[in-house]
Amino acid sequence: MIRSMTGFTRETRAFEWGTLTVELSSVNHRYQEISPRLPREMASLEPLITGRLRQGIGRGKIRCSVELHWAPQFRTATLDATVLSNYHTQLAELAERLGTGETPPLASLLSLPGVFESPSVLTGIEDELNAALEALLEQAIKHLQAMRSTEGTNLLHAIEEYLNAFESLLNSLEKAWDPKRDQAIEDMRSRITNLLEAMSIEVDQNRVAQEVVILSDKWDISEEFVRSRSHLKQFAAVLNGKSSEGRKLDFLLQEMNREINTMGSKISDAELRWMVVEAKSLLEKIREQVQNVE
Repeated sequence: MIRSMTGFTRETRAFEWGTLTVELSSVNHRYQEISPRLPREMASLEPLITGRLRQGIGRGKIRCSVELHWAPQFRTATLDATVLSNYHTQLAELAERLGTGETPPLASLLSLPGVFESPSVLTGIEDELNAALEALLEQAIKHLQAMRSTEGTNLLHAIEEYLNAFESLLNSLEKAWDPKRDQAIEDMRSRITNLLEAMSIEVDQNRVAQEVVILSDKWDISEEFVRSRSHLKQFAAVLNGKSSEGRKLDFLLQEMNREINTMGSKISDAELRWMVVEAKSLLEKIREQVQNVE
């Protein structure tokens, strides 16, 4: 069963120490590309998260955002009194040299770099925090994959609709081509025979038949029909297989498009050429859907 590369989920859970949120989104991409964004306190977990995402999700451009909001009692910045004192001393000395007599206001000092040490995770909850993130990540992956599967079902229905229309058009094209091919061969045989008779050259029907076969190969599209049906059969098998193989579908679609283009270059009949144009249009619609298959 095919899966889409498009999906989104946002998982949030509250704990005694704060609130943890994992947001996953994915869009179509030629390969698997993972972009994690974590708070500073959890930066060391990036390899673990990237590895789990790589294992749990297939092809696509995957963004993972982790947000951590601490409860006030678990996250308090530390005032560095030494740094604050040094700032005050230097500014007081500067004010004295300039003769301003001003005392640096405390509020201004508190905003200077280094006065407050960045808050850190309180000792004793690191393991709990890491376990909570892993559990929430697993839940997010599960829900993202579920959404990608649902979107994949929608893609499947759209692709099958276009594929059925393409197969029907291919049948109509072949049905219309058969009598025109037979007539074209007969017309060619007659022209060659008449030309030889007009030139008073003895007509060898076996030789004429050989020349007709050689010339007809340049515009006969019978082999293109055979190959197109073979690709069509393989495409349907991959589409309804157990795994999602977007790259294989894309390859088979290119092969079908190649056969249709060859038909278009060989056909001169206006009615048949228009049918070829319609077939190419259907293949393009299928391609647009396949581009988002994992």
